[in-house]
Amino acid sequence: MRTWGPLTAVCLGTFMLLLDVTIAVVALPDMARALHASLSDLQWVMDGYALALAALLLGLGAAADVLGRRRVHVAGVVLFAVASLLCGLASGPGMLVAARGVQGIGAAAMFATTLPLLGSVYQGRRRSAALGVWGAVSGAAAAVGPVLGGLLTDGPGWRWIFFVNLPVSVVAVWLTLRVVPESRGPRGRRIDWAGTVAFAGFAGALTYGAVRAGSEGWAEAGTLVSFAAAAGALGCFVLIERRTADPLLDLSLFRKPAFLGVMVGALAFNAAAFGVMPYLSIWLQTLLGMSPVRGGLVFLWLSAASFVVAAVGGRLLHGVPSRLTIGGGLLLIGSGLFCQAVLDAGATATALIPGLILVGVGTGLVAPGIAGAALAAVPLERAGMAGGAVNTFRQLGYALGIAVFGTVLTSRMQNALPRDAAHTLAGGGAGALRGTLSEHALRAAFASGLDAASVAAGVTATAAGALVLVLVRTPRPAPDAAGAPAQEVAAHRG
Repeated sequence: MRTWGPLTAVCLGTFMLLLDVTIAVVALPDMARALHASLSDLQWVMDGYALALAALLLGLGAAADVLGRRRVHVAGVVLFAVASLLCGLASGPGMLVAARGVQGIGAAAMFATTLPLLGSVYQGRRRSAALGVWGAVSGAAAAVGPVLGGLLTDGPGWRWIFFVNLPVSVVAVWLTLRVVPESRGPRGRRIDWAGTVAFAGFAGALTYGAVRAGSEGWAEAGTLVSFAAAAGALGCFVLIERRTADPLLDLSLFRKPAFLGVMVGALAFNAAAFGVMPYLSIWLQTLLGMSPVRGGLVFLWLSAASFVVAAVGGRLLHGVPSRLTIGGGLLLIGSGLFCQAVLDAGATATALIPGLILVGVGTGLVAPGIAGAALAAVPLERAGMAGGAVNTFRQLGYALGIAVFGTVLTSRMQNALPRDAAHTLAGGGAGALRGTLSEHALRAAFASGLDAASVAAGVTATAAGALVLVLVRTPRPAPDAAGAPAQEVAAHRG
């Protein structure tokens, strides 16, 4: 228990928090029917979690160095569990979105402390073995999310995708308190709360503006105010980070082309690879009539391809420059998304398979090495900061991808349907429209919207892949994909 107990405790938390990024995807149509949720509500069910995770990851990591990593981790698990209970008990979309945001705060506290805790417990070969297990668990959580979500939604109901976190959280807290020792970062470091608030304001306002643009339009006053607020918050963040002694993010790192390229790649990776998935899930269930389980199984093509490539590529591609694996992976993701943009009124789920496999292959190339590439691009003393930054940019990319590609989806659908009908259909309300519009018209409109969203995501991935190939040129090789990032984060945080 003392040898591998800490690994088990940390992996339980990691599995839960990463699972909840994707597990809700296939439950969205059932949530919409049960809570009378709109498309914007569904977008925030996904974005509220990812946004809180992205906005607070760096700040809570710094706080954990001062307050104690185990203490912050346990507090995060408890908060995550309470929020999961509230999600499962939600009586309306507003309560669910708010609870998802709180759940994301707990997840940020867990995620920020996971690797430092492992690094403080294990050394040498045991550390490498522990980090390998942690990496496998992380990949498995993302892979099984849609399938497990489908099974729970089809079985006891969508609320159980949140209730299932409760017993796991109890075990994780008990085990962490029993076998994980407390650890802290270097003494004398101060918590940059002002920077944390400014970054959260920037991320939130930017995402809100993108979501609002889908329902009200890009030129609507509220949308423009949101983007202006995001710009103002970003300006405040830059000023704060330049003046504080212990910044969340050393902005001078962005002067390094390799670091800039990796951050662009991280942002685009999660946006492009996963930002269209919620809308594909709604299409599969509400237009094609699939059950949540069958809808979740469609995404296994992506998950399986990613798993196989990551496992095999780790051996065959060892020593290959990270710019080639990351840049090439993003180009493959872009190609896969272009292949998905072939839907029409008569399309079935089979049309998605080639594109999903290509996206999965690209994901299997990008995901294992992107953190290592970030670390290789910065001085050793900034490794912890780089590791936190790449995870922050990935989660922010996911939140923005859902918002922006959802807006692209509805904008294209409005070419064929009235505005209100387009939003109702995109939000899973096909049943309410079938009495006034033909099945062919509904399918054609949704397919057209999905094609536009996939093309937009494909362009995002392709452009980012090209930038990575140009910018990420570092003289020293990236550390081992599974082990080195965690080791450096643990030993040299911020």
